[in-house]
Amino acid sequence: MKYLKPVITVDSREPEEINFSKVFSIIKRRWKPALGVFGVTSVIIGLGVLTKPPSYTAQGKLLLKLDATPSLTGIQSPRENISTFTPLTSEGNPLKTETEILLSTPLIQETIRQLNLKDEQGNARAETEIQKQLQIINVPGADVLQVSYTGKNPQESAEIVNHLMSIYINNNIDNNRSQAIAARKFISAQLPIADVAVERAEAELRKFKELNQIVDLNQEATSTVEIIKNIEQQITQTQAELAEANNYYQVFQKQIQSQLGMSVQDALARSALSQSAGVQDILKKYQQVQSELAIQATRLSDNHPSIINLKRQETALKELLKTRVEAVVKQQNVVAQENFQFEEPQQNLLEELVKAQAKSLSLSSRLAALENAKTNYQQRATNLPKLDKEQRQLQRKLEVAQSTYQTLLQKLQEVQVTQNQNIGNARIIEAAAIPRSPSDSTKKLVILGGGGIAGILLAIFTIFILELVDKSSTKVKETQDIFGCTLLGVIPYFGNLSKYNSQLQNVEQAATRIDVQDNEFYKNIQTNLKFRSLEQSLKVIVIASAVHNEGKSTVAANLAAAMAKAGSRVLLVDADMRFPSLHTAWDLTNEIGLSNAIVGQYGYKVAVKAITPNLDVLCSGVVPPNPLALLNSAQMAALISEFSSNYKFVIIDTPSIIYTADALVLSEMADGVVLVTRPGVIDVDSAYRAKEALHNSRLNLLGLIINGVVQKNEHKNSIHYLDRYTLKDSQDRQSNISLN
Repeated sequence: MKYLKPVITVDSREPEEINFSKVFSIIKRRWKPALGVFGVTSVIIGLGVLTKPPSYTAQGKLLLKLDATPSLTGIQSPRENISTFTPLTSEGNPLKTETEILLSTPLIQETIRQLNLKDEQGNARAETEIQKQLQIINVPGADVLQVSYTGKNPQESAEIVNHLMSIYINNNIDNNRSQAIAARKFISAQLPIADVAVERAEAELRKFKELNQIVDLNQEATSTVEIIKNIEQQITQTQAELAEANNYYQVFQKQIQSQLGMSVQDALARSALSQSAGVQDILKKYQQVQSELAIQATRLSDNHPSIINLKRQETALKELLKTRVEAVVKQQNVVAQENFQFEEPQQNLLEELVKAQAKSLSLSSRLAALENAKTNYQQRATNLPKLDKEQRQLQRKLEVAQSTYQTLLQKLQEVQVTQNQNIGNARIIEAAAIPRSPSDSTKKLVILGGGGIAGILLAIFTIFILELVDKSSTKVKETQDIFGCTLLGVIPYFGNLSKYNSQLQNVEQAATRIDVQDNEFYKNIQTNLKFRSLEQSLKVIVIASAVHNEGKSTVAANLAAAMAKAGSRVLLVDADMRFPSLHTAWDLTNEIGLSNAIVGQYGYKVAVKAITPNLDVLCSGVVPPNPLALLNSAQMAALISEFSSNYKFVIIDTPSIIYTADALVLSEMADGVVLVTRPGVIDVDSAYRAKEALHNSRLNLLGLIINGVVQKNEHKNSIHYLDRYTLKDSQDRQSNISLN
C-alpha cells in the first residue's frame, strides 16, 4: 500500500510581484491599530502647532568684501591672510566661518548687554536662547549673509539683528588691526632666527664640500668617466702582456723539463746550489774523500784504520753538505752526491725562465694596481649621485632660508603699512525692518501636513510591524502557496463549536445531523478524493496536521461520516496515542483500542465500536510508553492490511507532523496522506518545517484541507465558493465535531 510520489518541493520563497489584493486584505485586517496610531500622531502634532503663540522674523543682510587699498597703493598686503576670507583647507568655507563668528557667544553677550534684554524673571537673557532663534543664511551666488531672528516681539527682533550686525563689523575691524600688530611682532621676532638659519645653512654646505673634496660635481663626474675608460684600456693592454709573459714562462718551463729531465723547481734549486760557495766547497771536499776512499779500498781492507777514517769523513761531509743544501734551497732530501753544476746553455735557459717569471710577476702587480685604481674611481662615481643629492638638499635648505629671510623683511614693511589703516571686510547692505505679520503661518501649515504624512507613515509602519511579528499563516492562499499542493477543500469557521459537542449524544445523532447543505464542504472533499482515486486506489487515508489544534480530528470524523453517509463502509481509526480525542466525541470508552490490538491483547474487531451501519470507530486504546514503536511495527502494517480488506475506506487520525514521526510512519503504510491546516494556528515556520518533513519522506500527499477559515479575513477570490454553501443560520445547524 505504500505509494511513493514526490508531489511538492522543499521551498521556494522566491520574490513575487506586489499582490494588491493581499495588501488590501492586510490593511483590512490591521486597520484598527493603524487608524489609532494615525489619529494619535495627528492629534499630538495638531495640538502642538495650534497652541504655539505667533512669532515674528526680522532680517538684515551683510556684504563681505575685500579691502582694495593695498592693490591701489601697489603693496601686496598681508591682509591676504589677515582681512580676507581665505580658508585654511580645501574643504573650508569662509562664509561658514563668518557665520560661526556671528553666532559666537561674545557677540551675543554684547548684543544682550547693549539692548538690556531681560527674561520674564528680570534677569539677563541667556545666550543660548538668542542663538536658538538666530539664523544665518548664505545667499546663493553672492558673498552676502542674511541674518534673521525670530521672536515674539517684532521690534525686539529687528533691534537684535541690527545691533548684532553692527557689533560684528566693529569686531571685524578690531580683529584685523590686532592681527596686523600681532603679525608685526611675530615677524620682528622671526627675523633674527631666519638670519641664523641662513648662516647655519651656508656653513653646512661649505663643510660638506670640504669633507668630500668637492669642487664641481658635474665636472668631476665627466672626468671620472674618462679616467675609468683610460684605466680599462690599460688593464686590457696589461692583461695581453701578462698572457704573453705567462706563455713564455710555460715554454721555458717545458724546455727545462725536457732538456734537464727535472722540474723547474728542482732546476732552480740546483742553480742556486751551483752558485753557493759554501755548498760547492763542501761538495769538492766530499768528492775528494770519496775518490781517496775508492783508491784506498783497492789496497786496504774495510777494517783498516785509514778506510774507517775516510768513511767517517765521508759521512760527516755528507751530513754537512745536506745541511748546507737545505739551508740554501729550503728543501729536504736533496741528494748530496749529485753534481749541482750546469753547463752554460742550461744556465742561460734558467736565466730566461727567471726573467719570464719576473716579468709575469711585474705585470700581475701592475694589473692589480690598475684594477684597484678602477675600483676606487668606480666607487667614487657610484657615490657621486649620493653626494650630488646631499649637496642639492643643502643648497635647497640654503635657498629656503634665504627666501624666508627675504620674505620676512618684505612682509615686515607691508605689515607696518597695514597696521596704520582702518580696514574692514564687511558692511551692512540691508538693515532689519520691524516685521508686520507673523512668520510662522506657512510653517504651521507645513507642520500640520507633515504631521498627517507622519501619521500615515507610522500607521504603515505599525501594519508592517504587526505583520512581521505575527508569523501565523492567516490566509487560504498563503497556506496553499506554502505547501504548493492540491487544495481538496476549505472549511469555514462558524464560531465557538463547543456547545455543539454537548448536543452529540451518540454517533447516530452525529451522522444524522449532517444534512446535505451543512455537509457540502465534506462532500466536496470526498469528491476531490474520488478524482484522486482515478489515478490510484485510495482506501487507507492518513489525516495529519503540522501542529496541534488545527482540527484534524474534527476533519477526520466529519470526512468519515460523510463517506459513510454516501454508502461506503468506513473505519475511523484514532492513531493519535499521545493525545487521543475521537472517543470523547461520542462518549466512548478508551480502555480497549488500537494499542491493544497491535500488541495482540485483543482482536481489533473486539475494540471496534459501530457508530452507524457504515461507520465504525477504533479508539486509540491504552496510551503506551512508546507509541512510535507500536505504530512502526509489522503488527500495525498487518492490521492496516486487514482493515483495507474489510472496509472500503480507512480514515486514520494521527499526531502532528513536526512534533512526532507517527504520522510519517503511518503514511508510508497508507495509500496517501491528507494534510489539515488552520490559518491563525499554524505559523509560517511550522508550515515550512512540515512541508520539508513530507518532502524528505517522499510520501504521497493527496492534498490540503484548510480548516477554520474566517471569511472576513479572506479575499473573495480566494474562497468565492464558501458563500454559496454557508447560510446565516449555519452556526445553529453545524455538526462538525470540535476536537483537538
